Amino acid sequence: MNRGTASMTDPSIRPVFAEGGPPLEAQDVHKEFTLGDSSRLKILKGVDLSVAAGEAVSIIGQSGCGKSTLLHILGALDHPTSGTVRVGGERLDQLGDEPLAALRNQSVGFVFQFHHLLREFTAVENAMMPCLIHGVSRMDAERRAREVLEAVGLEHRLEHKPWQLSGGEQQRVAVARALVNDPLVLLADEPTGNLDDQTSEQLHELLFKIRSERSLSMVLVTHNLLLASRSDRILRLRDGRLFEEGASPA
Repeated sequence: MNRGTASMTDPSIRPVFAEGGPPLEAQDVHKEFTLGDSSRLKILKGVDLSVAAGEAVSIIGQSGCGKSTLLHILGALDHPTSGTVRVGGERLDQLGDEPLAALRNQSVGFVFQFHHLLREFTAVENAMMPCLIHGVSRMDAERRAREVLEAVGLEHRLEHKPWQLSGGEQQRVAVARALVNDPLVLLADEPTGNLDDQTSEQLHELLFKIRSERSLSMVLVTHNLLLASRSDRILRLRDGRLFEEGASPA
């Protein structure tokens, strides 16, 4: 499960990154939405963030403050109104649609509150989807999916479909799917928000175990302070900007 192992460095799926810099960086990111009356709603007002290799950062804040919006921008699912985001040194705003989609597929893993698994596909088939989208052969995609599913403790559930799995198992499949292309960065939006306390704790352990094994950079959006406390840093999104938890706004 380490990025340096041969099984996870298939050159056919490795993106090419600019030299130097952190795996994930945002500079002066703003995001506005136009409302029905043509007024502008400012959600993000100059967010700066740098995540080092292997670092885990948790982002907390009140509901509706823009945490998920920020995560989507960091992962190239949305565009900022202004500002720059870099993944692996690549400026997202300088990439066309196809290179941006390829970077998102290969370099960023997403875990959401709801697993979004395809109901009629097995755990292996769900986990291998990002590889197939990238054009990896079915044989290699399945091999990689089985490897990562075993790493998250689902070696006995490989051929089960989502409706045959518990909520925690479904979320583990979602984690495996996020990791199958060996991303630089894992982004998780309330990854345990739909699970009971015991299952949540098990998933917390899994996420940080994988982070340690892979030296994976990780950004977590969460209301769960126990999960946040495991991170290297806790940042609070307030008034459209990020602050170190415990620090006062400038």
